[in-house]
Amino acid sequence: MSVTEKRIDSLKAFIPDKTSAVLLTNEVNIGYFSGFFHSEGYMLVTQNQAYLLVDFRYIEAARKNSDGCKTVMFKKINEDLLGILKSEGIKNLSLEAESVSVSRFEAFKSFFEGNGIDCAADNALCEHIAEIRIIKDETELDKIQTAQKIAEKAYLETLNYLKPGVSEKEISARLEYFMNIYGAERKSFDLITITGKKTSLPHGVPSDNTVKEGDFFTMDFGTVYEGYHSDTTRTVAVRSADEEMKRIYGIVLKAQLAALEKVKTGVKCSEIDKTARDIIASEGFGEFFGHSTGHGVGLDIHEAPAVSPRGETTLKSGMVITDEPGIYLPGRFGVRIEDMLCITDEGFKNFVSLPKELIII
Repeated sequence: MSVTEKRIDSLKAFIPDKTSAVLLTNEVNIGYFSGFFHSEGYMLVTQNQAYLLVDFRYIEAARKNSDGCKTVMFKKINEDLLGILKSEGIKNLSLEAESVSVSRFEAFKSFFEGNGIDCAADNALCEHIAEIRIIKDETELDKIQTAQKIAEKAYLETLNYLKPGVSEKEISARLEYFMNIYGAERKSFDLITITGKKTSLPHGVPSDNTVKEGDFFTMDFGTVYEGYHSDTTRTVAVRSADEEMKRIYGIVLKAQLAALEKVKTGVKCSEIDKTARDIIASEGFGEFFGHSTGHGVGLDIHEAPAVSPRGETTLKSGMVITDEPGIYLPGRFGVRIEDMLCITDEGFKNFVSLPKELIII
């Protein structure tokens, strides 16, 4: 049985009986279960069969690259879906509540219920899919590691251009350029390359601001390789760092390392978050750490599990999370250090090989 066939069987476990089916509209989920990633299409799964429905533009590629499902070229999606549903005797259809828009769902609902098929947008379906996707297999982990290697190579090359007078936008452009040169499919997200006072913005946007001696410079970056993301943050100092900057960096690093020590199977995500958060709070900077300690990474840059104060997920082997505490002092500067980890039976594997001690460029 192939990887995608196993995934489809896991999805079928959500379907209560032979008169029920699920319809996937989220392109990432469709790619995960079919093996074929594309920008438009649908995946219908019944207890009997999985169907990948694409239009003329994608049918040849879908037949070549999909696995574990029957490929169907649709012309009018509602009518073609209805034909399959009727042939399978389907009476109840569930869609991903988190992915389908209200207008799209209402259109499906009106059409299918007018033809005797109940239609529901189901949060439970989304949760079931998240539970399937949360554990990565070796193929997925290899792709994440490759994405990380590409990102690190691009980052190290870009550091050669980080000097006083260079703009944030130029660093962003060079970083993305090197990512593409070294094999990235694309960047994981809008790159964060910010300097000076702007480093106090957790999601600051690169601008024409230029680097100055004595600045911190933060780079939050990642690439995509065969659909899988990487995510890393490093903060460096340009030419020099004063004692306060060194102190704040040291506190963040201490919190980040302590969280790493906590990571192992059987530990709740909230415990990891608390470990980092308590250290930062004990130093008097708790109010300046306002985001979660981490998140899952995979086909989406942010996915389950949430490493947050409310993160109730217990770590299991095969999960991928980030560890990224930070301190952000408004109008002054900020520091974030982020690694990406795979949970193993022995503890974790750190995808990131970059040093974490304060580097002065």
